Amino acid sequence: MKQSILVTGGAGFIGSHCCVELLDHNFNVIVLDNLSNSSIKVLDRIKKITGKELHFIQGDIRDKVLLDQVFTQHHIDAVIHFAGLKAVGESMQVPLTYFDNNISGSITLLQAMQQHRIGHLVFSSSATVYGENYPSPLHEDLPTAQPTNNYGYSKLAVEQILQATAKANDLWSFALLRYFNPIGAHQSGLIGEDPNGIPNNLLPYVTQTAMGKREVLSIYGHDYPTQDGTGVRDFIHVVDLAHAHVKALQYLFTHKPSVGIWNIGTGTGYSVLEVVKRFEQVNQLKLNYQFVERRAGDVAVCFADANKAKQDLGFVAEHNLDDMLRDVWHWQSQNPDGYA
Repeated sequence: MKQSILVTGGAGFIGSHCCVELLDHNFNVIVLDNLSNSSIKVLDRIKKITGKELHFIQGDIRDKVLLDQVFTQHHIDAVIHFAGLKAVGESMQVPLTYFDNNISGSITLLQAMQQHRIGHLVFSSSATVYGENYPSPLHEDLPTAQPTNNYGYSKLAVEQILQATAKANDLWSFALLRYFNPIGAHQSGLIGEDPNGIPNNLLPYVTQTAMGKREVLSIYGHDYPTQDGTGVRDFIHVVDLAHAHVKALQYLFTHKPSVGIWNIGTGTGYSVLEVVKRFEQVNQLKLNYQFVERRAGDVAVCFADANKAKQDLGFVAEHNLDDMLRDVWHWQSQNPDGYA
């Protein structure tokens, strides 16, 4: 019998790519998404890519009654939890909104899972939980630190809630995946990142500038102690990231640790300027960019030690930077207005 996975936030950028991987690995997929930062159109795109159906429920993880209905009406073996708000800058302006969505929403989800005796959960966490004081490569044995923004704090808070919950009850089996910088898009060009408003992340800003939707790309900081003065980051293809979730899920089903923590990155850092220049080369384009002041909270260098995911999960990122930059431009050029 096929195992059924509930994917919260499954219509979003990472969630949609994860749904493709799950369907390709023969799981039943149930998506719960409130569509606050995603599009219903992604569901038809997923079907087109996989040739398979998923079950979609429009709703919010903070809705206790709805969650009870979902777990009552569907046999669910595990949950992959993406649902949450993710704009760093916005999180500093409306902290309570972020704490309500990301922290309270996760608690409500856990309560519903506990009531229905469903203990397997893969959590979408972030490298921001390491704070800004450790030198890279960052490894999972490092103590977590206070993140510099409220988005990062919400991820750290949920990690701590999951760890405390697992200690109190042997029902639970959690995988905490600490993402580095997901970029790229599905090779088909059918699904990709479609942010609301001005992008918060580098690559949507790059592609929108290349499309002419943005006049100029701002590169924050060119006086860091790095090879070219711009920040260095660990970029991972979103398809590889999605594959890591399937690997983590399979690990939970076979090993049942109380809590497993893994970095999901490539272990290689690229500077922002290097990414911009490679984007131009790979896609034979010219970008209009300018250097501006550093952003508060940005660190000079951040990349993963990716060995633990390789050892425990058998996960190694397969796509290189050129693949990521080629695929993200294929998505944007095929969908100049995203899903609109």
